[in-house]
Amino acid sequence: MSVNSLAGKRLLLGVTGGIAAYKAAELSRLLVREGALVQVVMTAAACQFVGAPTFQALTGHKVFTELWDADMANNMAHINLSREADAVLIAPASANFMAKLAHGLADDLLSTLCLARNCPLLVAPAMNRQMWENAATQRNVALLQQDRVTILGPDSGEQACGEYGAGRMLEPADLLAAVRRFFQPKYLEGKRVLITAGPTFEAIDAVRGLTNRSSGRMGLAMAQAALEAGTRVTLICGPICLPLPAVHKFVQVVSAEEMLAAVKNEVDNSDIFISVAAVADYRPAEYHASKLKKKEQNITLTLVPNPDIVRYVASLPNPPFCVGFAAETDNIEQYAAEKRSRKKLPLIVANHATEAIGADASTLMLLDEEGTHHLPKVDKSVQARLVMAHIAHLYDNRKNNYQKHFHHDETS
Repeated sequence: MSVNSLAGKRLLLGVTGGIAAYKAAELSRLLVREGALVQVVMTAAACQFVGAPTFQALTGHKVFTELWDADMANNMAHINLSREADAVLIAPASANFMAKLAHGLADDLLSTLCLARNCPLLVAPAMNRQMWENAATQRNVALLQQDRVTILGPDSGEQACGEYGAGRMLEPADLLAAVRRFFQPKYLEGKRVLITAGPTFEAIDAVRGLTNRSSGRMGLAMAQAALEAGTRVTLICGPICLPLPAVHKFVQVVSAEEMLAAVKNEVDNSDIFISVAAVADYRPAEYHASKLKKKEQNITLTLVPNPDIVRYVASLPNPPFCVGFAAETDNIEQYAAEKRSRKKLPLIVANHATEAIGADASTLMLLDEEGTHHLPKVDKSVQARLVMAHIAHLYDNRKNNYQKHFHHDETS
């Protein structure tokens, strides 16, 4: 699998009038860096905010603005451009342009090619909060959704006009993630996935504690890959300093006991449980509410075992499909296989702890009932997609086997 998940995808980026048009320039840069071939079409209003040469420099392609363009064969830019695209993305999409789309109006190049397209259409709204909340806009959004147009956003926050509320265009990085997600195979459409990520922090006193060097990067990559696979994701996460994917539910925890409590609250609503978190194996037996003062002599801490979260879930009467992670420093395959057997997991993902923790890329081993599968060293976002595809394969096999046995029992 390519590190660039959009490599070779042909995207038509439509830019309409609005201050968020400047963000479309950054979006085009990110899409190109991801390997996409980006063709930009601008409305006349968009040209009042950002110049066409900016997009031409970023994409390496001529920017189209006019319906009647002599450089296009037969003066049919509205046909040729849309036929060459894998998807059309309108970002920003103004209230006016969304109204055109909803009612089939075609009075410029961008609106005409949207009407003539034979590929998916994605729309990222951007407007003042009052315009977004207006009943007419909401009717138009509903019509677009009925027509199977994908609406991305909008976000909430401070707006250029100084007001605060819904209507901001999603940030370019969020739109890039949404486009990635759109193009990924939907292996697990509609399934509910519960993921734990990051380290835990086991407090010794008011300021000190036991933890590890896990960045949470792999757990977040798994959450993103699960979203791309079409699932509903609940993410339970320890203390990290990384931006979060747009999961459906996020639960922040600190300690292992808090993480277990959160898992207990969510696991009954899960089809798949993926335990990526680097949960501390031990915690101090005693917590001190005040900071312990430094002394000349040694001090002794008594540690007690933390709960084994993935074992708890796997041992439930009707557990979800459980996936464990094992970070080892020695005898990786042997220890991971023993852990998989001991905890009765259908799949465990193993890596070399010193190579993987805090890094952007790592090698992985997938251990299941069929044996060991080795994944090469690539970016964790790519690894996560490969792992998610393997989970989907095992999940479907288990479901099919269950259905076969159930059918046999019913007919025998």
